[in-house]
Amino acid sequence: METIQSYLKQRAQLIEAAMEQDLKTMSGVPETLHDAMRYSLLAGGKRLRPILVLASAAAVGGKEEEALPFACAVEMIHTYSLIHDDLPSMDDDDFRRGRPTNHKVFGEAMAILAGDALLTRAFGIIAQGATHTGLDPAQALALIVEGSARAGAEGMVGGQVKDIQAEKRSVSLEELQDIHRSKTGDLITYSVRLGAGVAGATGEKLEALTGFAERLGLAFQIQDDVLDVIGDQATIGKPVGSDESKHKSTYPALLGLEESRAWVHRLVVEAKDLLSSVHGIDGTRLTEIADYLTERDR
Repeated sequence: METIQSYLKQRAQLIEAAMEQDLKTMSGVPETLHDAMRYSLLAGGKRLRPILVLASAAAVGGKEEEALPFACAVEMIHTYSLIHDDLPSMDDDDFRRGRPTNHKVFGEAMAILAGDALLTRAFGIIAQGATHTGLDPAQALALIVEGSARAGAEGMVGGQVKDIQAEKRSVSLEELQDIHRSKTGDLITYSVRLGAGVAGATGEKLEALTGFAERLGLAFQIQDDVLDVIGDQATIGKPVGSDESKHKSTYPALLGLEESRAWVHRLVVEAKDLLSSVHGIDGTRLTEIADYLTERDR
């Protein structure tokens, strides 16, 4: 079996190529808008969410090639959120993935529109893909509805609102979890559920994978907070200490570095236990991904 590093690199390249090809198929798009979409979508990164789509499909016996369009769609949703999060009216960040943010290159108006275009493109891909995989129409519709909820006001967008409203004030651990469950966790959970759903998973398999994703999402966010304290800009691709400079509450600030790291470890153990508890899930890759992401330095 290939190493986890080789697996992640190969899948990221596969996803990158598929997204680039999809952008090429679009017609009638103004050149500047197309360039802005490409600039952020093809800027590299961990590709965590789309890889989770592929790995989750494979874990329940599905084919990665059938899940690939859905993986691309999830990354488009994620990229749209990053473009908008970086805007001056939001997090006001100048760098993302080691280079200037979209609005620094194309201007604020074009950045907003590029994000809008990626989001709407994503749901078109999900709808089209669902009709081509032989899914039951009701199940296909359910995947689209869940995606709109987890990416929208009930999920990721709502989490961003909660995050903005929590700036410059103290929040409890429970409130911080609620913010990140929406802002970060919902799209990670959707990635796993989408991949598994496309492969036909239901019942206890889908429930176990959902529990895995929820714990992974929280562990991922805590690790991000830790790296914001101890990392360096050259490694993580964005300014360090940005949460503190914006007066945002973080897990290390509330719990300390060591307890934050210990919590990451406990969450990953729980997540992996869920996968091994259900017959019919090959959790090998998902387990390796969980270990790799929570031990990362970027």
